[in-house]
Amino acid sequence: MAITKETEIAKIEVVRTWNVQVATDTVIKEDGAEISRSRHRHVIMPFASTTDGTTWTHTDTNISSEVASVQAVANAVWTDAVKASYKTWAEAQGI
Repeated sequence: MAITKETEIAKIEVVRTWNVQVATDTVIKEDGAEISRSRHRHVIMPFASTTDGTTWTHTDTNISSEVASVQAVANAVWTDAVKASYKTWAEAQGI
């Protein structure tokens, strides 16, 4: 009786032009038959944006720990124009 645990990227979605939403499933199998599945979601954005009240700092999001397919989507979606749009939006929202 062998129990295994696998992770799978179930879905990658682009929302609001720059949000890359990732759904990851954790699958538990016993002798090759699935006995459990759970889903975790996380969102990555092109920058972490902060302000000190007068100056904005936009730090590139490090996506090196994401799987290759997620990195490929983020790199394709986050064009210079999209990044500029995100910065404008973040500053207008005050986030």
